[in-house]
Amino acid sequence: MKTYEKTSLIFCTVEELFDFHLDFNNLKAITPKDTKVTMQDAMFTPKEGDILRLKTVKNFITTTWEVEIRTIQKPNLLFDVALKSPFKVWRHSHIFTQLEDGVCELTDRVEYELPFGIFGSLFDFIIQLELAKMFAFRHSVTKKILEVH
Repeated sequence: MKTYEKTSLIFCTVEELFDFHLDFNNLKAITPKDTKVTMQDAMFTPKEGDILRLKTVKNFITTTWEVEIRTIQKPNLLFDVALKSPFKVWRHSHIFTQLEDGVCELTDRVEYELPFGIFGSLFDFIIQLELAKMFAFRHSVTKKILEVH
């Protein structure tokens, strides 16, 4: 199992950061411009056990995701697991920590396994680069949006 982790500091309350991530309408705003994401359920308000259905298009490749919301611990954790995705395993923890002086720490931790065994693992360096690019964008946009308020 491989792990990718990205942490950023954002000037906001932990409740604001949590609520921002709980509102899946913000997903489009924090998705990089080279990727189109469509939610199959337009008015999705997540609860534990709910399944979010998404379609993404990147480089003319369409993928379908079904993501189960496994844990919601307000205001510190959202944890989801992909039931259907391009990955053999995808577990995503969104971790929110209130620090001092109005600063929050946002950590995205993804545990994943590529399909196709050893052959799939040959492409891990590409996945790590793509995850770094995607989460750098997500954290940057989240920071810009929340620090304006």
